[in-house]
Amino acid sequence: MTTIYTLQYRDILYILGILDWILINEKKKGEKLEMGLDEEARARAEVWNYAFGYINCRVVKCAVELEIPDIVRKHAGGGGGGPISLSELSSAVGVPTEPLHRIMRFLIHHRIFKTSPPPPHAESSSSDEVHYAATPLSGLLTRDNLAPFMLLQGTPPGANRGITPEALRTGRRPDLKSVNGEDTWTVPDFGYHMKVFTDSMAAHARVATQAIIDNFPEGFKGIETLLDVGGRHGMALSMLVRAFPWLRGTVLDLPEIVDQAPPLEGIHFVGGSMFENIPNSDAVMLMWILHDWSDEACIDILKKCKDAVPKDTGKVMIVEAVIDEDGEGDEYAGARLSLDMVMMSVMVKGKERTYNEWAYLLDEAGFSRHNVVNIKTVVCVIEAFP
Repeated sequence: MTTIYTLQYRDILYILGILDWILINEKKKGEKLEMGLDEEARARAEVWNYAFGYINCRVVKCAVELEIPDIVRKHAGGGGGGPISLSELSSAVGVPTEPLHRIMRFLIHHRIFKTSPPPPHAESSSSDEVHYAATPLSGLLTRDNLAPFMLLQGTPPGANRGITPEALRTGRRPDLKSVNGEDTWTVPDFGYHMKVFTDSMAAHARVATQAIIDNFPEGFKGIETLLDVGGRHGMALSMLVRAFPWLRGTVLDLPEIVDQAPPLEGIHFVGGSMFENIPNSDAVMLMWILHDWSDEACIDILKKCKDAVPKDTGKVMIVEAVIDEDGEGDEYAGARLSLDMVMMSVMVKGKERTYNEWAYLLDEAGFSRHNVVNIKTVVCVIEAFP
């Protein structure tokens, strides 16, 4: 005997109410999940602000020591009658335009100054330059306001000597040893051999390499051998070999560095200098290496890397920050500008570079083409092809 159930109108409403409740709760779960993901993404960007946070006070203090807020204000209200050009500011403070531009770029991102159109009476040679104007924040950093208090605030003795009026004006770093104006990585006093340095580079390698694995796995298709130049103890390469098991990896670093490296499965260590010889490989990776060096040194390194990979199928993978000139890129734009100030504070010639500056290096090194891949962290992957 077949039993037939008939639904009353109130039963239908009851069932629809349950379905509606389920849909609403599933929507809320999705919104919570999305909020959680957004919060996690924001945290990955924000953590770099804490990592580089100390540099903010150092840069602002240096600007006050150079009296930049007073000079910009005086130029606007005095004989200059408007925004001040980079070359005019350079002459006023006695700092070359290249480091001064980097300092001002950082301060503009933090709203201490702003860019402005040139005044109507500006000469044609000056009208093509970037011009700077005061903001309410810079107005508070003049000598008749909070500048004396800022000068009282300092960093530990010996720290950040690259961001001082003397270092910016002369381009010399008495606290660092250098050879031909470049940083030397072979002097233990420099810190390259310190455990804390190795650990910090390994920490960065973990974050950057995981971002590469998550966001750019296609970059390793067709690659069988990968050389990591300056890869220290193989943190990045070991992660890549685990993620892409068809890879065979080699680390090239100074003999005194690789001698201390623990054995890693699938990784071969070679002691040597990237200025002397780059072993052949399908692809070469340079992670946080080139930002330590001058343009001339970078071009030399890149030429050697280009010659070490197959002309038709090889490539060089540069893992570095790409500075947004206006500081208005993604959520990591501020962290990249802070990293540039860190490089100024601790290196002789090192710096972070804009896209145009990277393109110049790659063109000079003889690469035929290149592209930049956003891997959703403070660094990007720049692929350069012979």
